[in-house]
Amino acid sequence: MENSTFSFYFNLTIFMNIGHYRYLALVFFLLLYSFIVSANLAMILIIIRERTLHEPMYIFIAFLSFNSLYGSTGFFPRFLMDLLSDTHLISRHACFTQIFIIYTYAFNELTILSIMAYDRYVAVCHPLHYHRKMNSKTVYTLTFFAWVCPACYLTMSIDTVVRLPLCGNKIYKLYCASWNVVKVSCVTTAVNSIVAVLGGIAIAFIPFACIFYTYLRIVIACWKKSLEVRGKVLQSCFPHIISFVIYSLTSFSDAALSRQNLEQMNQFLVEILSLEFIIIPPVCNPLVYGLKLPEIRKHILKIVCLKLQTKNKLCCIGREAGYTLDWSPDCHRANT
Repeated sequence: MENSTFSFYFNLTIFMNIGHYRYLALVFFLLLYSFIVSANLAMILIIIRERTLHEPMYIFIAFLSFNSLYGSTGFFPRFLMDLLSDTHLISRHACFTQIFIIYTYAFNELTILSIMAYDRYVAVCHPLHYHRKMNSKTVYTLTFFAWVCPACYLTMSIDTVVRLPLCGNKIYKLYCASWNVVKVSCVTTAVNSIVAVLGGIAIAFIPFACIFYTYLRIVIACWKKSLEVRGKVLQSCFPHIISFVIYSLTSFSDAALSRQNLEQMNQFLVEILSLEFIIIPPVCNPLVYGLKLPEIRKHILKIVCLKLQTKNKLCCIGREAGYTLDWSPDCHRANT
């Protein structure tokens, strides 16, 4: 304890010196962040706009997209600035704020996926009572607890980390993480590790158990059904299964990585594995749900077709008025 220090800043030491390639990396990650924002925002707006999508399954997808925006915004702006900087200092307040946002994003993702699994279970196993069981009150109550429970747990958990006396300020990661802060504390990390692991297991066990139980019941219910019924069930459940598998693999990879001695590992590999947890789910979720669910795909195609029709119409009007505009075969066909 006598060697404890108080630092107003943490130093993120994992960033590689890639010279002028940093500008290429900046452009790549800026485009990636732009895609995450635009794709997830498009999903939310389509679901809000179309009355036919005001069903529990699509509402939960909108919440999942909103959570992706929330988590990405907690990471990308700071990360993009760090790519251009030679020093990677982050204030204590900013660091713990980032920890709270990224960790609530992670737990929110899991709790939302669990209530989506429950929604699929009710739809498949109790179809006649679906609208009674999954009414608007139930949907918003489940969503409320899916957001509030992780936030309450993480508020208490991060509060204990904030109070730890520190013997250093170097965090070997691309972003702030509570376990990396615990590693530089002057207190023996064995007790903190056990408490953190038990707390993480407790908060994650219920959603994981819910998901596995619901899909076990769905498999049992569909076992004796016809091939056509199984196909319809698989079509409605498949996007959720993909999202859950992606989340499980990336979160397990991040959890396993945080317990390793990263300084002895390949730095480039460490950076890639550190990023996948925050990048892959927000990128994949809108693609999976937008391409795999017929109702959402239909509305996406409808919007694209309307834009193309509008463009061709303006093109034709411009040609008739004598303006020099982009000419397309569709415009020519429309005139003829």
